[in-house]
Amino acid sequence: MTEIVRLALEEDIGTGDVTSAACVPETQLASGRFLAREPLIIAGLELLPEFYRHVTVHKRDGDACAAGDMIAEVSGPARTLLERERVVLNFLQRLSGVATLARRFADAVQGTKCQVLDTRKTTPGLRRLEKMAARAGGVTNHRQGLFDAILIKNNHIAAAGGVRNAIERARPSGLPVEIEVRTREELHEALDAGAAHLLLDNLTPDEAAEWVREIAGRAKVELSGRIHLENVRAYAETGADFVSSGAITHSARAMDISFRLELA
Repeated sequence: MTEIVRLALEEDIGTGDVTSAACVPETQLASGRFLAREPLIIAGLELLPEFYRHVTVHKRDGDACAAGDMIAEVSGPARTLLERERVVLNFLQRLSGVATLARRFADAVQGTKCQVLDTRKTTPGLRRLEKMAARAGGVTNHRQGLFDAILIKNNHIAAAGGVRNAIERARPSGLPVEIEVRTREELHEALDAGAAHLLLDNLTPDEAAEWVREIAGRAKVELSGRIHLENVRAYAETGADFVSSGAITHSARAMDISFRLELA
């Protein structure tokens, strides 16, 4: 059992599910169905075998579900199904929320050359799962953490003593290097230093389009800052290679999924 699942069950069950123990015979068997109660993109199904021994899935992560669709069925001791119901729903509802919002972002930029990236603005402890959900929804995972790519931001530039210093010190790592530039002076300094991937933050779509034209393909361009579902298309149409939005993970709402128990 994965650590996050163990911790979630321990948090909820504690010393025991006193309601199920009081009301349900220990030998009672049951089955249960997970049902979509609204249109959604499902995610988190890989967790079900962590909770139940007998699982039948009717969907795959990334599948669209209509209201009323059966997502999965499980079976086993009724007490086990009942004591794990809320925790499983919490995972499925949260992760499906991320996948559903991610799909809306991906659909919004369809037909442009721009890819949507997720960010590190994830729920502590759930990053791997939330990024898997974002990918199931159709966006591209950016960094998993601080360890797998270099992203030089304004405070790194200040600490390094300038754009060129930061780039030159990062280059020997062999890792992908991206740098945030906030002014035209920083932009020119980064390009002169051979930057291959630029992050432009908090520009309007018109400003971003102007900067992209000036960069003229000399580096990959990512746009970020204040990008949400209503304006992501405008940013994608600037000619940027990527747009990133923390909203995909930090602002996704839980989707409505229910669990129906039936005695065996």
